[in-house]
Amino acid sequence: MPANRIEHHPQRHCFTVHTDGKESILQYRLLVADAGNPGVDFTRTYVPEQLRGQGIAEALVRRGLSWAKAQNLQIQASCWYVQKFLR
Repeated sequence: MPANRIEHHPQRHCFTVHTDGKESILQYRLLVADAGNPGVDFTRTYVPEQLRGQGIAEALVRRGLSWAKAQNLQIQASCWYVQKFLR
């Protein structure tokens, strides 16, 4: 799945991609700066059932993590799926 189809919506705190008219999403929340180190918590990944198994969630997570690293954010994950990428 081309990563350039993934859109970042800072005002909605999410990354999305549309496939066959359906939206897949990676949601996050920004964390208050702790000792000057702002952070992000990736809270939810969702891909419609009929689109699962195509690498969409992985592409969303990789895009979100690369954005967070580029912003020098401390990364956390409440979402179990994102946690797999932080191990």
